[in-house]
Amino acid sequence: MTTLTRADPMRILNKVPEITIYFWIIKIMATTVGETAADFLNFNLKLGLTGTSLVMAALLAAFLFMQIRARKYIPTLYWIAVVLISVVGTLITDNLVDNFGVPLQTATLAFALALLATFIVWFSRERTLSIHTIFTRRREAFYWLAILFTFALGTAAGDWAAEGLQLGYAHSTLMFGAMIAAVALLHYLFRTHAILAFWIAYILTRPLGASFGDYLSQPASLGGIGLGTVITSAIFLISILGLVSYLTVTRKDVRTPLSIREDRMA
Repeated sequence: MTTLTRADPMRILNKVPEITIYFWIIKIMATTVGETAADFLNFNLKLGLTGTSLVMAALLAAFLFMQIRARKYIPTLYWIAVVLISVVGTLITDNLVDNFGVPLQTATLAFALALLATFIVWFSRERTLSIHTIFTRRREAFYWLAILFTFALGTAAGDWAAEGLQLGYAHSTLMFGAMIAAVALLHYLFRTHAILAFWIAYILTRPLGASFGDYLSQPASLGGIGLGTVITSAIFLISILGLVSYLTVTRKDVRTPLSIREDRMA
């Protein structure tokens, strides 16, 4: 395990927000934006899949650089990075499937293995996968790499369920929502390991948000309700902005020093 002293220049404050109901609401909305915004940029603005991928990858690189350089959790910066990585994760899957002809089930398996490999290397180096101890830049690098793979995996799994298995967007939304509820019940009623429960739920929120976003934005002929990508993206972006502004003022998602010490001792 990495040992840090108070004077260690690599020590930073924990860079991840407290896991509250606000965290999960914003996370799900960010995944929805990732799905609809990618479609909006690709089709409505006619940037094309390659052009959209290049623009969003450049934006993500810029904001991740600022996020990793910061020495504390900044709600606006953190959630912009999450929204951008959601879009890029979607585009990675879309590129593999649309441009390279990779089947959705193959993409799902590939990203699952990539995520597993990330967790194995992360744990072997740091001896923990807890998001409450992201207080070195190496841990934060592992964290964001894992987040990227969860979004890519969730996109592939969601599309595979809705389109490949022909469950439809509404049924896929209900299915992934039920799976998240089951994970929550196992954690709170049967004390499933907190870190394991968190990462399973985090992965499942991606196909939940993607399926829900497609259900809202796609036309009725494709199983949606036809709001379109512009309106759907705008609704969720405004909602995210409102919640992040609220958290910036109230700091309800900032961990207390006592809580952080307890996590490090666990």
